[in-house]
Amino acid sequence: MKTIKEITTALKDTEEWQEWMTAIAADERAGVQKAWQSWQKRQEKKKQLLLEHQAKINFDRSYGTPGAMIAGVDEAGRGPLAGPVVTAAVILPENCAALVGLNDSKQLSKEKRTAFAMLVKKYALSYSVHFQSAEMIDTLNIYEATKQSMKCSVEALTIQPEYVLVDAMTLPIAIPQDSIIKGDAKSLAIAAASILAKTARDEYMEELDKEFPMYGFAKHAGYGTKQHLEALETYGATVHHRKSFEPIKSMF
Repeated sequence: MKTIKEITTALKDTEEWQEWMTAIAADERAGVQKAWQSWQKRQEKKKQLLLEHQAKINFDRSYGTPGAMIAGVDEAGRGPLAGPVVTAAVILPENCAALVGLNDSKQLSKEKRTAFAMLVKKYALSYSVHFQSAEMIDTLNIYEATKQSMKCSVEALTIQPEYVLVDAMTLPIAIPQDSIIKGDAKSLAIAAASILAKTARDEYMEELDKEFPMYGFAKHAGYGTKQHLEALETYGATVHHRKSFEPIKSMF
């Protein structure tokens, strides 16, 4: 008879059901049952992720003609007091098995976002990322600046999409499109764009932190935290701050 440790290790290393598991399920040892229940929960979570993944694919495929090139578009950084707003556009292949578990960037850890960003770049048929500066945000307003940045993202794709799905925005483009509320939770293509926009912006703010360490950009990504507001009072605003945003507009 195998030890509990051996059985636990075997279950951790096995992804699919095997015939030997019949005996494991009948083993009355408490440690074995605990390991067996953990394996079952892992399988259930895996099954749920697959169902959610397929639902997102089906959502995207419901637009355009069968086999149409569908682009997802999303943004990151509309709310911060500093830094650019970053947008991304992504066209995914029909077979996206490597992206199971991909979700709205806000629902994933930084490590998972980084890993998925690499996978999206590897498997996407085409993708693009656009940075809209704080200066342009102040000139145009955040809504228009985001819209124009999304338009640039779509136009920079090496493949022209036949249909564009945009997270809660309507773009000034001739391509058929639909504005999807909470699109990053419904569409795989929008979720992929969300990941690229978020990771690109975070990397930018981490680099900005090296140039302006007193503001703590690497920690809050430009949002109006207590630390950030205190730094603004002490050091003033940089060229990367949005002068049209409160409280900066009133402070300076």
